[in-house]
This record gives sequence, C-alpha cells and structure tokens, in this order.
Amino acid sequence: MVEAVLIDLFNLPANLQNNIQELLHHTLETIEKCSSIPAPFVYVMCCQRHGSDRSSEEESLLPVLRDFWSLTERLEVVPSPTTAAALYTIKQRLDEKDLSIIKIILPSLRKDFMKVYIDQLFTIVYQFEFEDLHLTSNCENLQIAEPESEGHMLPAHEVALIQREIQMYMESLPSLKGELTFLKTSLIPDDIFLHGFTTRTGGISYIPTLSSCNLLSSSKRRDPQAVVKENLRRLANAAGFNPATFHRVKCDHANAVCIMGKKEPDCYDGIVTNQKGVTISAPGADCIPVLFADPIRKACGAAHSGWKGTLLGISMATVNAMVSEYGCNVKDILVVLGPSVGPCCFRLPHESAKEFHRIDPKCVRQFDSAEPYVDIRRATRILLESGGILPENIQDDSVTDQNQNVTFCTACHPDKFYSHVRDGTNFGIQIGFISIKD
Repeated sequence: MVEAVLIDLFNLPANLQNNIQELLHHTLETIEKCSSIPAPFVYVMCCQRHGSDRSSEEESLLPVLRDFWSLTERLEVVPSPTTAAALYTIKQRLDEKDLSIIKIILPSLRKDFMKVYIDQLFTIVYQFEFEDLHLTSNCENLQIAEPESEGHMLPAHEVALIQREIQMYMESLPSLKGELTFLKTSLIPDDIFLHGFTTRTGGISYIPTLSSCNLLSSSKRRDPQAVVKENLRRLANAAGFNPATFHRVKCDHANAVCIMGKKEPDCYDGIVTNQKGVTISAPGADCIPVLFADPIRKACGAAHSGWKGTLLGISMATVNAMVSEYGCNVKDILVVLGPSVGPCCFRLPHESAKEFHRIDPKCVRQFDSAEPYVDIRRATRILLESGGILPENIQDDSVTDQNQNVTFCTACHPDKFYSHVRDGTNFGIQIGFISIKD
C-alpha cells in the first residue's frame, strides 16, 4: 500500500497553469476517497516564484487544502525554487517517518525528468510508481502497480542540466556536526604523500546513523550517490586532492588487490599505485582502513581489512603487490592502521576466534567464552611483521604517544566515527585515503 503521495505541480504545461487549484482539488479528492486507514502522507511540490516567500505559495493553495480536513495532519505544501530542492526536502520528510513506498502524480511530460532526479536523490530502498496528473476516480490508483516499462531516455544534455542543478543544491547545504576533519600520522612523510583518515563530521548526510560525512552509498541505505559525492567533494577540497581521480576498493572481505593501470577486478580489498595525483582509498566502519607508503620507490596502497580479510592476509597481499609491481623493498614500506573496532568491543563466535588464537593467543580475550573478544589489529601487525615489515614501520594503537594515535576504536567514539558493531546495519562509512603528491 502507498505510504506517501507526491503531487508534482512544478513546471505545469501552460494549458494547466490556470487550473492549478482545480487540478489539486480533484487529485486530493481522489486520494481522500481511495485511501485506506490511515491515509498516506501527501506532499504538494510547487515552484516558489522568484522574489516570493514560502508562505505566499502555500496561501495560494489554502482554499483547496481547507476542503480536505481528513488529510490536514498528513498534508504538506513544499514550495521550492528548484525541483532538486523540493524533492530533497520531501526525502527528508520521508526519512523522518521511515516511509519507502511512494506514488508520484505528475504531468506525463515530467515523468522522464522526474526519473532522473529520483535516480540521483534516492536509492533502491524506495519504491516509486507514477500516475499522470488528470481527473480520475479509479480507487485502485493507490495500490502498488506492477513495474512499468522504461520510458524514453532524456537527451544527455538534459540529464547533465539536472545533475548540475542537484550538484549546486548539494553544495549550498550547510555542513552538519561541525567542521570536516581527518586524522594524519607523522609516520607517512608529508612531503611525498597526501593522506588521512576521515571522521564523521562536516558532511551533509542527515540520517542519524549516517550523519554527517558518510562516504559510501549503498542500495541498502537511504544516503544517495548525490549526497556521498558532495561529501567527497568537501573532503577533497579540505584535504587537497582531485575527486575526479579518486578510487576506492570494491570490498569483498577477501584478499584480491587491484593494480592501478591494469584491468580492474570485479571485487578487491586492496589497491596500489605509483601514479602521482591519483588518490586511492579503503573504507572502514569497524573494519581497518590500512594505508601503505614507500617513500623510496614512491608507491602507495590502501586496504580494507575486516576480520575475514585479516585472516586471508589482505595486508600482506597489498605489500606483496607493491613489491612485485613497483620493485619496493618490504623493509621500506610504512603501514598505518586507521580507526577500527578495538578488542574492547569486537566479538566473534568461538570457531572464528580460534583462527585468531592460532595467530597469537594474545589476539583473543576470554577465549573459553561462546563469543570471545578479538583483536584484529594485533593480528594484522603480527602478519605484517611475519611478512618482513619492520615493527617500527607499523603504526597502530600501540603507539606510546597518544597524541599521535589514529587507531581509535570506532565503536567507542560515536561522536567521531561510524560503527557497524554499535549502529547496526544502517551504518555510515569513513575512509583512509592516500596519494603521491605531484
């Protein structure tokens, strides 16, 4: 059953402009007549004319709205200067109420345009269906219809204009939860490499567990590509890298490594490069974002090391790729473990914990329990040292000077970091990033 109805009165054709109140009246009449209990939430999207204020747009529709007392508490007029602004405002209303099943009633000529906006501003968490804006008394219109066949594709220049409108709107939004900040380590030489580990502040993501600098859009969550792209743009601006040459690993919780400039695997948890100005990154939200730097051969890498990837040796696989591809000496490679879940908060079933116990008994606490605490950072260090990385070239939470620490427990610091362990499935993502300076 439809949870929300969006009535699009933006850019009405000229022949409908003079009948806007009549159109709205008949549309609301049908919604009221055909709705189940409770009625869906209704959002009327209209253009806020230049020089006018929000209230004047709403007042022009008030005579119509007063006739629909049963919808009053679930009815809102959303006047905005652009379609992007109106849709994003409505998206916030939907997310506040955890609504996902939406009918859009709009002029048929607007349908293909609206699909582009939806593709940019929503994820597949939401279900949309469309209905032409016309007089109707068909009560089945508020049922979920079968997916319709694809409409006509908009010309590329029209799509580009919509994308630019969305981008400009995203850029205008205020940062949330304070300034954008990222952590750096003195182990990686600043004159050769640009690097950092992001925190959760300074972006525009507004959903509580994703707020505010979420850096990954997922089909399972409500943060769309447009928001993540803007968060990345702000990070790039603050850190000084080019977002157009930014690459992140395609996580599979395994040990494949991508060599920049060669054929890209379908999935990989490590990535290496010796190209200047190319920024590579690995995500984390409890899993470890690991950065690698060789200041002698001027090569770098990034890896996503969850508990499965740690056991499969993703960190040493990344080191080995740097050695084989760029002639790095393993003793020159510097490795930094970023914010990740600590042994204070991370538990695994006993059978999985046994694998870490084999690496080193000190990697597991309360080993005899059903779900022991596991230290994936310590296991990563041991595997790296076993592979030839010098102990002094590894930075993790064992640093003696805590002012130099970048390996914070993500679960213990909700103000600074995202955490799957703490927040559940709707978690945000921070990253570790690195590039070779031009």
